[in-house]
Amino acid sequence: MSGVQSTAADIDVDLRRLFGSLARNWLRIAIVAVAVATLAFVLAWLATPQYKAETRLLIETRESVFTRPDGNSEADRPILDEEGVTSQVEVIASSDILKRVAQKLDLARLPEFDPTAHTSAVDRLLIIAGLKSDPGEIPAEERVLKSMREKLNVYRVETSRVIVIEFSSQDPKLAAEIPNAIANAYIAFQGNAKQESNSAATDWLAPEIADLSKRVKDAEGKVAAYRAQSDLLIGQNNSILATQQLSEMSSELSRVRASRASAEATAAGVRKALDGGGSLDALPEVLSSTLIQRLRERQVQLKSDIADLSTSLLDNHPRIRALRSQLVDLDQQIRNEAQKVLKGLVTEAQTAQARENQLIADLNKLKAESARAGEEQVELNALEREANTQRQLLESYMTRYREAASRTDRNYLPVDARVFSPAVAPTEAYFPKTIPIVAAAFVGSLLIMAIVTLLQELFSGRAMRPAPGRRLEPVEEVAMPVAQPDAAREDLPPVLPARPRRDEPLPPEPSLSPEAVAREWESEREVRFEPAAPAPRKLERTVSRLGEIDIEKAAEKLIAGGAARAIFVSPEGDEAAASSILVAREVADSGLRVLLLDLTASGAASLPMLDSGLFQGITNLLSSQSQFSDVIHADHYSDCHVIPVGTADPVRAMRAADRLPIIMQSLTTAYDLVVVECGPADAQGIRRLVGDATEVFVSMLEPDDAVADAAVKLIESGYPDLTLVTPVGYEPPPLPGRRSAA
Repeated sequence: MSGVQSTAADIDVDLRRLFGSLARNWLRIAIVAVAVATLAFVLAWLATPQYKAETRLLIETRESVFTRPDGNSEADRPILDEEGVTSQVEVIASSDILKRVAQKLDLARLPEFDPTAHTSAVDRLLIIAGLKSDPGEIPAEERVLKSMREKLNVYRVETSRVIVIEFSSQDPKLAAEIPNAIANAYIAFQGNAKQESNSAATDWLAPEIADLSKRVKDAEGKVAAYRAQSDLLIGQNNSILATQQLSEMSSELSRVRASRASAEATAAGVRKALDGGGSLDALPEVLSSTLIQRLRERQVQLKSDIADLSTSLLDNHPRIRALRSQLVDLDQQIRNEAQKVLKGLVTEAQTAQARENQLIADLNKLKAESARAGEEQVELNALEREANTQRQLLESYMTRYREAASRTDRNYLPVDARVFSPAVAPTEAYFPKTIPIVAAAFVGSLLIMAIVTLLQELFSGRAMRPAPGRRLEPVEEVAMPVAQPDAAREDLPPVLPARPRRDEPLPPEPSLSPEAVAREWESEREVRFEPAAPAPRKLERTVSRLGEIDIEKAAEKLIAGGAARAIFVSPEGDEAAASSILVAREVADSGLRVLLLDLTASGAASLPMLDSGLFQGITNLLSSQSQFSDVIHADHYSDCHVIPVGTADPVRAMRAADRLPIIMQSLTTAYDLVVVECGPADAQGIRRLVGDATEVFVSMLEPDDAVADAAVKLIESGYPDLTLVTPVGYEPPPLPGRRSAA
């Protein structure tokens, strides 16, 4: 074993002694605080009182609904949004308004606003020496404006259209007069601006109206001349006469065609009835004839007489025969009358046909005339459109001119702002506030003196004390005793022999006895593993009983086999995690890039490598709280890298356990070998960690039933090639230029 080194700090801050320095130096602190408070009181008492008053303006539309022009749209109204109100703040604080107020109140005569009015002898000496600029070189108006700006504060109240004009002065009456005067000057300025805008509008509209009147007259004359020249007379509904006639003739043609079709259909029906010898009673046109109706009545009368005589006379009776002869004549007369009706219908159809032909001819002529009128109507529409545009523009100009002229004559130009809270003379000065100033000076001086006292005590070294725990002197390497198989076991510490820190020089190493070395092991274990671990187990070299191999052979197997992942299962708990640490360091010493991933609940694998459990690790990575660069740390005693358990909530981290295969794949891409310490895990627990070129190891300290049962279960679960490895009896080789630490 090599020398021993303490991982605790050499010195620590004695907080009791550090803060006790405040009690030891309380008199000095109190004197300084009282002196500073007294000085603040004197300065506040000698300071000139300052009074502050404010005037509040409300930016709103003052136009009444009864006086608002009818053509006033939303776009014509003043902009009262946040930017618009802020712009009015800048207008109020403009030099033009401040100059008007300064001239009105004659502020240049007051020493408060013109420092040249009363220049002290000290100021004159400083000016002569060139240590101070001569205020007399600046114009008096600029000096007054500069003083006003220093005392003036104009701001907009958040989420409102209220503007506050705040002014401070040595004179309370003047502190109220100036903001009121500024508000009145702003309102007058806005009124003058509207007056100027209104006058400019009337001056511009008058010649424009005269010019537009002439142009409207010329445009309407062109329309009338073109209409007369093109014979585009207007009929009903403001339509061209030719177009209106075309519409009426089209309607007449449709009517004539319908009449002709009706006459032809009726004639065809009558002709069919006459040619087929059918009854004419079903034809309305035949029945509508007066003569046919009388003949039908006579026919009915004869049939009635024949029926009456047939009861008393025979059929060959002369009277009956005469009546029947009259009945036949009546039928012939009815058919003759029907022929006449047919001829009338045919004549009516022919007349309708002739009328239709005439209408078609006239319609064609009107179509040509309407087409010509349509072409000329396009030009006429353009002229009318121009005339209408000019007329509408003229009417709008005339309306605006009358409105502007009436407002100018009546001097009615409401400003979009009003004073709703004028300033009043304050009765109490806002500066200086003696009590708050003295209290602040007293408390501030107390804090500053307390900090100065603490720093003095800290830098003097009087507040330092040795750190808890004894710092061990380095010892030279000695051989650990090896027990024979039948010899009694010696009590050995369960901690692994840590590798030397790379950043520590090699000091002279005095020799210690094996008993002292064992005591140093036990003491260092109590320092490094806080809270204290269970009582150390008794380890000894034993003869291989389950076919286990030592650390060197396990490392050779990984190197020779080209393994990318090494999964270590420790059924015996945290103490058996030494196998994964030693194998990782052994492989790293061969020149390969090795990373150890600690998945134990207690951090048993990473704690001996980092000497602390406060580093970010795999739980932070699974919880998406850190990146790879934040969780990968260097082993303090070898070239190996390590990802500790971490500081995040394990329950939250296990919800993202499905990301472990992705993390393992990324790590195997960056490193030659990834060693994973799983603790007492089973086959289901290491399922997400196994990949290509993976070796599974079972760490053991003693060949007991727990190790055998764990190995059998892993073999039965699909890992028949697992290897048993033991850290018992392994001693790391001494490295030149390094010092071992337990």
